[in-house]
Amino acid sequence: MDDLVARTRELRSLLAAEAVAGEADRRLTDKAVRALGDAGLFRLGTPRRYGGHETTLRALVDVGAEAGEADGATGWVVTLLNACAWVVSLFPERAQDEVFGADPLAKVAGALAPTARAERVAGGYRVGGRWPYASGIAHADWALLGIPVGAAGEPAMALVPASDYAVERTWAVAAMRGTGSDTVVAQDLFVPGHRVVRTAAVLERVPVFAPYLTVVLAAPQLGLGRAALRLVREAAATKAVTGTAYARQADSAVFQLRFAEAALKVDTAHLHCARAADDVDQASSGGGEMGGLARARVHGDIGLAGQSVVDAIGILVALHGTGGFADAHPLQRIWRDANFALTHAMAQPAVNYEIYGKALLGVQQNITAML
Repeated sequence: MDDLVARTRELRSLLAAEAVAGEADRRLTDKAVRALGDAGLFRLGTPRRYGGHETTLRALVDVGAEAGEADGATGWVVTLLNACAWVVSLFPERAQDEVFGADPLAKVAGALAPTARAERVAGGYRVGGRWPYASGIAHADWALLGIPVGAAGEPAMALVPASDYAVERTWAVAAMRGTGSDTVVAQDLFVPGHRVVRTAAVLERVPVFAPYLTVVLAAPQLGLGRAALRLVREAAATKAVTGTAYARQADSAVFQLRFAEAALKVDTAHLHCARAADDVDQASSGGGEMGGLARARVHGDIGLAGQSVVDAIGILVALHGTGGFADAHPLQRIWRDANFALTHAMAQPAVNYEIYGKALLGVQQNITAML
């Protein structure tokens, strides 16, 4: 794990330099993706038997946070592509062989909301529709696509090669632009049965499934919080507090208090995320159970982690001042990316708090199947 984090840290300067072009093009640059791939950082979720690292969730979080400290969009793509590779490891072995056996370096993106249509046919499913918000899809060799199956339209996941779908450039948003979360489009696509799994069946067989996919969303947020702290701390040594006698922000007691508050909020995010990741890893390794309350607490941990980072960054941009909102200043992109990331359906604090609150109070959970 330490080696992978160190490799990511060595790329931070390059990733930060590429972030501006990535944001402008609304996808990571080929140079950034190539560097990440050469460092083996898209193989954390790939099974070891195919040459992957098959790391712990904690390692994936640490790598994603390190990449996110250079650029939030890069951290997001690195984390989610690796998480999707982990999801593929839950498919039948025949499907895994088709992905990683054919290409151990294959990258997998995902858009798991069952927004399309699917019809059961001999040997599999006939699928068509549009799948938005597929982060990193421009660089993927395969995609995990949500489909409805059965008479009740039960959510399922279909594993599809890039040759079978098109990508429509629809990602025109205010933040996390470099994630390239464009729309996958397919019409009358045949997906063989061994490349389709019902989400409920995975949740029953793999209790850590939903917690795993929830925890990964916090990784880039942690990096964004650290980056904001570093930028504001470095500037505080020479930047004046406008309208006051303080020639250095660092000498102001108000600045000191608020900066400490922000730092502690980032620490809080790390501690809750670490607990959640460790709980998932322990259950995955057979060292502990992952019952309903434990799974719900993961949601609570990640909700609090994301909110803590956003709150910290809000304090920091206010402390730094107006200059942080200049187009050329990375702090404004950090602020935008962190707030935007918190809108992801599985990252929203209020929803995650409700999930945990229901579990704590013994109230039947009825708001999400992803638990």
